Amino acid sequence: MSLPAGFPPIDFRNYHAGQISAWLAGDRGRVAGQAAAHLGSLALRVDDVGAFTYRPGAGGIALAAGAEGADTLVDLDLEGWQGFVHDLEAPAGLLYAGRARCRYGNAADFMAWETPLRALYHDRRPYHPDCSRLTRPDGGRLDSERVFTLSDDRDAMRHFLSAAGYLFVRGVFDAAEVAALMAEAGALRGEARQGDKLSWWGKNASGDAVLCRATRGCTKPHLAALREDGRLLALKDLAGAGLVFRRGEGDGVAVIYKQPGVAEGLGDLPWHRDCGLGGHAVACPTAIVSVYLTEATPASGELVFLPGSRHTAFNAHDPQCRGDLPAAHFHALPGDVTFHYGDTVHAAPPPSDSGRASYRISAILGYARPDARHHRGEGSYNDVLHQRDDGRVDSPVSVATYR
Repeated sequence: MSLPAGFPPIDFRNYHAGQISAWLAGDRGRVAGQAAAHLGSLALRVDDVGAFTYRPGAGGIALAAGAEGADTLVDLDLEGWQGFVHDLEAPAGLLYAGRARCRYGNAADFMAWETPLRALYHDRRPYHPDCSRLTRPDGGRLDSERVFTLSDDRDAMRHFLSAAGYLFVRGVFDAAEVAALMAEAGALRGEARQGDKLSWWGKNASGDAVLCRATRGCTKPHLAALREDGRLLALKDLAGAGLVFRRGEGDGVAVIYKQPGVAEGLGDLPWHRDCGLGGHAVACPTAIVSVYLTEATPASGELVFLPGSRHTAFNAHDPQCRGDLPAAHFHALPGDVTFHYGDTVHAAPPPSDSGRASYRISAILGYARPDARHHRGEGSYNDVLHQRDDGRVDSPVSVATYR
């Protein structure tokens, strides 16, 4: 399938010999080299066209034709590589779809290289804790964990969203509304079936299947009504860009059920961006609303954000992107809402308390530009996650490591 309009074909050999070599000799190469200094070498091999190896060193990244001596070799189809250069594809999405295969080494290395390769291909600086040092309009330090209400000044909210990439809004829905949404979330839980392609499943340490997500919320009236809720639309309008409700995965409204002790599957999400499976160039800006139906804390399963990360390159499989990061944490109560851009780096870590009676349940829906689309004409980029008949959503490394 050809690339979408506006994204010209790229000659694999000539692009490496010309444009990429030129970038490596300049500031992009310096930044990418610093980001890759701790990584092993990576070879990308495209169909029958050829291969190039990216090898970090003291002088930056050295580029060599062929795959000889590379620590990791990844095979891609030509369209997939072109899509990566155009920011239409991402390593995780290519691996899930089987359009990138790790022939030796480790598939996680391909994802770890996303940070320096996006710095090189897309001129996106790698995330650094300094990115979280945000300022208010008056020049003062922005509190990255500020809590808003719907009655707060909209200009202040708009500035915070633009700078940090997210908003936390207290008390948007009242107790009666939350109870109605919770009842429908419970009904969806009872109706979900493994392998229905409309739910995510994992396994706990005992091997029991556990439901992590249901993506057919629009079958329930109160959940469906979130699409036109005036309070959420008012938050959406803070993002500008004329964003509209997007169907996305399933029917566009999903319910997340945090589970303790998920040993297999994607019940817990590491640092990621919502366009991390592909589509950034044709979909973003996107925005995601999370409506908390239960308490969300580290004990019950929280949602955390990296302030100022929206315009940076970051991948959680990169060892340099782990450890002590300046995450923004919020103690959410039933009825609270978070609103974040899809390319803001965020995470849903596992609950820290395995003995609770209940864990976080939240409803999510998203907005995108009216012209946003899947660049290959498919439905949702998340559809590639559903590779198994039992509904379990595995990590891209376990799905796509081939020998």
